[in-house]
Amino acid sequence: MRGLTPFPVLMAALLLLSPGLAQAYIGPGLGLGALAVIGGILLSILIAVFALVWYPLKRARARRRARQQDDNAGH
Repeated sequence: MRGLTPFPVLMAALLLLSPGLAQAYIGPGLGLGALAVIGGILLSILIAVFALVWYPLKRARARRRARQQDDNAGH
């Protein structure tokens, strides 16, 4: 038995997932709320990336300072 080719399956999925015409009103409260949610998600991702980069650098800098203090105390 022959399987489905990717093109018709892809076209059917695109047709099912494409939105139709929506006659809806988005008020200022809902619009600003949606923007606040999107901004919060983006900001949380940015903070997570910053934390993943900053804290290992902070630990490495603290180790280097401790090593320098040990070297200065030994001489």
